[in-house]
Amino acid sequence: MKKETGMLKKHNSLVTVRRLLLLALLIAPLTHGFSQVKLPQIITNGMVLQRDAKLNMWGWASPGEKVTLAFNNKRYKATTSAEGKWQVELPAMKAGGPYRMTISGKNTITLENILLGDVWFCSGQSNMVHQLNIHDVTYADEIANANYPEIRQFLIPTRNSLASPLEDLADGSWSQAVSEEVRPFSAVAYFFAKKIYEKYHVPIGLINASVGGTPIEAWTSEEGFKEFPSILQTIENNKDTAYVNAINRKARPSQPLKQPEDKGLTEPKPWYAVDFVPKNWRTINIPGYWEDQGAKDLNGIVWYRKEIDVPASMADKEAKVFLGRIVDADVLYINGKEVGNKTYQYPQRRYPVPAGLLKAGKNVFVVKVTNYNGKGGFVPDKPYCLFAGTDTVDLKGYWQYKVGVVFEPQPTLPPGISAQNQPTSLFNAMVAPINNYRIKGILWYQGESNAGKPAEYADLLPALIKDWRNQFSYPDAPFIYAQLPNFMDVNYLPSESNWAILRESQLKGLKVPNTAMTVNIDLGEWNDIHPDNKKDVGERMALAALRIAYGEEVVYSGPLYQNYSIEGNKITISFSHTGGGLIADDGEALSEFAIAGEDKKFVWAQAKIEGDKVIVWSDEVTEPKYVRYAWADNPDNPNLYNREGLPASPFRTDQ
Repeated sequence: MKKETGMLKKHNSLVTVRRLLLLALLIAPLTHGFSQVKLPQIITNGMVLQRDAKLNMWGWASPGEKVTLAFNNKRYKATTSAEGKWQVELPAMKAGGPYRMTISGKNTITLENILLGDVWFCSGQSNMVHQLNIHDVTYADEIANANYPEIRQFLIPTRNSLASPLEDLADGSWSQAVSEEVRPFSAVAYFFAKKIYEKYHVPIGLINASVGGTPIEAWTSEEGFKEFPSILQTIENNKDTAYVNAINRKARPSQPLKQPEDKGLTEPKPWYAVDFVPKNWRTINIPGYWEDQGAKDLNGIVWYRKEIDVPASMADKEAKVFLGRIVDADVLYINGKEVGNKTYQYPQRRYPVPAGLLKAGKNVFVVKVTNYNGKGGFVPDKPYCLFAGTDTVDLKGYWQYKVGVVFEPQPTLPPGISAQNQPTSLFNAMVAPINNYRIKGILWYQGESNAGKPAEYADLLPALIKDWRNQFSYPDAPFIYAQLPNFMDVNYLPSESNWAILRESQLKGLKVPNTAMTVNIDLGEWNDIHPDNKKDVGERMALAALRIAYGEEVVYSGPLYQNYSIEGNKITISFSHTGGGLIADDGEALSEFAIAGEDKKFVWAQAKIEGDKVIVWSDEVTEPKYVRYAWADNPDNPNLYNREGLPASPFRTDQ
């Protein structure tokens, strides 16, 4: 019996040892997975490092490995931790370069063309994403003449993580603002950097972490939500993959909904074919939505067709087609050949036409338009033309159209979980991996996706600012943000507006020290959430940076509401940031002021400038209590500025 017991103990011991060895093998790749020195994606050739600040350089290697970093004629040493991570701190250095950096352990990595200058972290949603390339007509000369090798961008690829912060980025590299290489630069960030560079002639690094259509919550860390218990609960729920998958399964139909086939592709000849003869097609105008032209509540695929006369001077040449903006998706065919397509209503359609496709005389243009909900078709007040060299052909006017598919109504399903829109998801994957990288300041252009609950933004924006300053270990980091521009239909009566409340919430963010807000109420477009004018937004941000980041004594903001007083039937409004004085920028009477009594029934008011104040009144309101200015999605003519040409922020006194 004792012998058997001894053998059993011996067997159990062997099993235990084997299990421990197996466990060690499983854990080893997680904690000791770096047999050679490895650097984070952000630390690579062509990077810009922050001048005049202590710098962190970090990476991974085998546990206990000795790592040496050589830079700017000095050497720094570190020993890798048990978790396989190493870090060295470099002293503050002046602007300059290019320099070489060498990191040595079991292997050696050499980085070239490194500059010391100012690094700005640029983030937000689509209006910070939008590249110069998307605005290549508006800024064609800027692209063609870009020659700023010391302005550089690191574009962080889109990625999300619901579970926890990631250690590194998926990819990315530094590029220079030189000719064609400048095309992927954020247009706002580029014009910001150019303005700063032209003043100081120091290298400018732009780290761009932006994703279209995303809310501010996705960019804030879990730590940043300490005072938001409901959001913390959402974050905790989302860490459970089974929970997320279950929610998303319920959001999907049990069986895929089969839609009818597109007649434009299934008939004996496709409708884009040159020799296709259209019969019983209707007439419709471009631009315009088909719901406004006799096609009621139609979600589906509509084909547009027209013969376009092309002059001999354009024949066989490379050309470009402008098709404005199309809701939602489209494919363009010219003479039977596909020329371009988009799967989303943004951006504007600007398709290159290859040489040899256009011919003198009649050319068949066909556009297949797919719309999923709302109004479908061609957005008004956009360019619709074909051009080559100095020749232009107008594409607006009457086309023929026919419906290829009518989509069946979709079943009503509960909403799913879009990972990139969830709290912390983008911070975890796109900010956390680089928050050890020293920066000069932050540029932020976001808010459109929070306009559904605009009042909450007044708390969320200060929380983000505090969080990022903590994450970057930079308690007073300059934080410059863009107030939302004018957008959507003009309302010619005083009205309520979520976008106005969102702008007000942004205005409240200025209570946080060392922040600046650019007012852009004059830079938008009624029919495009992505206005073309990115240059003025970027340059206004640069003006703000000159003051709060570089200490220049400049007027960097338009007039901001300060307080008010009531005397008789008039309300006097006081402002800060009046600069050289208040003006109506068009030389006309002040407009967009509304006034109300205790009942808050606002009517348009008269207003005049007296010194640094504005006096507001209306004969309809004998006992006024409240004033609003430019309080609308898209105010018609907000013309209150300071003499430096900066517009006043919309505001209301009825808090």
